[in-house]
Amino acid sequence: MLTKKYFKTKDEVEVTFEFGHIPAEEVTLVCDGADWAPVEMKKSKDGSFKAKLRLPLDGQFQFRYLLDGQRWENDEAADAYVANEYGSDNSVVYTARNGNGHK
Repeated sequence: MLTKKYFKTKDEVEVTFEFGHIPAEEVTLVCDGADWAPVEMKKSKDGSFKAKLRLPLDGQFQFRYLLDGQRWENDEAADAYVANEYGSDNSVVYTARNGNGHK
């Protein structure tokens, strides 16, 4: 699940990434908006995992979740999906205020 928080005075969006539809001990967010550097997600009491990233406004960013260091998963609530070089898809989040990736 994705939640977006827009700021009136900043050209960025705070995106909360939440993953919880498949049980896991550890979930890592990998996103091109963070130069593909792994971002450890924090486990909530309800068993879901959350991480926040501030991303530039009016962008499109690919991401995936890595479960327990072994299994890649997409976000079932992503704004879109795009094929990757590994024969699967990446999730996409749009950060435009209108939500569709276009200014």
